[in-house]
Amino acid sequence: MSGRLSGKVALVTGGTSGIGKALVEAFAREGARVHFFGRNGEAGRQIEDEVEQQCGNRPHFHSVDLSHPTQLQEALERLLVAEPELELIVNNAGVTHDNLLMRMKDSEWHDVFKVNLDPLFYICRAVVRLLMKRRRGKIINVSSVVGLTGNAGQVNYAATKAGVIGFTKALAKELAGRGICVNCIAPGFIETPMTAALTPQQREAILTQIPLARMGTPQEIARAALFLASEDANFITGQVLVVDGGMVM
Repeated sequence: MSGRLSGKVALVTGGTSGIGKALVEAFAREGARVHFFGRNGEAGRQIEDEVEQQCGNRPHFHSVDLSHPTQLQEALERLLVAEPELELIVNNAGVTHDNLLMRMKDSEWHDVFKVNLDPLFYICRAVVRLLMKRRRGKIINVSSVVGLTGNAGQVNYAATKAGVIGFTKALAKELAGRGICVNCIAPGFIETPMTAALTPQQREAILTQIPLARMGTPQEIARAALFLASEDANFITGQVLVVDGGMVM
């Protein structure tokens, strides 16, 4: 199948809804052989069918709970045996457990780290040796503008998303000598199931902070990731691409 990613093998985490689903669809349309991790088996199988019908390129769903390191590492081992040519990794999975710090439970802190930040370590550690041997590859980590600005009631989420940025920059320096690019996307407010829970008053308050006066779409984040995954971005590494309608200038 022809396209900007034709013949390339990609892994997307958190691929069963929102931005992750859009990433799977976009990468498959551009010719990549896409594998995606997620917890929702029904949604994963539905996405496999839908994408195949749309573009004739069937992605491959893997039921993986990223908050369980052993389960994640076993899934990675199986994937790397089956797909030794893996070269595009998009770490997209994320959760929120919002609360004011003084009320935040230990579980609300640790559960966010287990999904938003810890899997970057396990996934990148598993794939970098393979990428370094071949002297090519792209790693794209999805952060958030909250990792740049902070947000009241989200000290756990903001800490993980700031951590994603620091992780990205450090790993980019480690891998640049082998021709591997590591970059980060920081979405602003995007129309996803996560933002669908906002009240009309919260939504109105958010829109006043966005110069383009609307929320973004998952497809707009996917297009940014496609650029970073493509040959057009071969001289870009260690960067944070903010896609937020101008909210953080």
